[in-house]
Amino acid sequence: MAHIKVEASAQIDAPAERVYALIADYHNGHPTILPKRYFSGLTVEKGGYGAGTQIRFTMHLMGQTHHLKAVIEEPEPGRLLTETVLSTGGVTSFLVEPTADGLGCTVTITTEWDRSGVMGWLERLSAPPLLRRVYHEELDLLAQRAHEQALQA
Repeated sequence: MAHIKVEASAQIDAPAERVYALIADYHNGHPTILPKRYFSGLTVEKGGYGAGTQIRFTMHLMGQTHHLKAVIEEPEPGRLLTETVLSTGGVTSFLVEPTADGLGCTVTITTEWDRSGVMGWLERLSAPPLLRRVYHEELDLLAQRAHEQALQA
């Protein structure tokens, strides 16, 4: 069985609290950071902010469309949020770490899952570069949204 892990990080010039709040808000924040060519139809089924939230969404990758449901947890509220896809057990985490001066933060998006057989081998080769591109776009959108919020404040 192949264990697959994909990770991307970026420095964001906004306080960690603001950035985390955008990620954890599945009604108004999180939908604005998802690249539209990869994600659509994010719907909150329960909750809406942080732990206990349940969502469904569509992901478009490599010519395939995936309809997914996930549950949100906060192992470290204000610092670490996870989305667990119910059908696959794959976990995407968002780690938000403040810079020493507190004016910015580093955000790391990590997804991990297991896949057996030939599909595991293929996904281990093809998924990491594609998902890193997706995550870098998502991190860029997150930085833009955090900057927009600062201008509105």
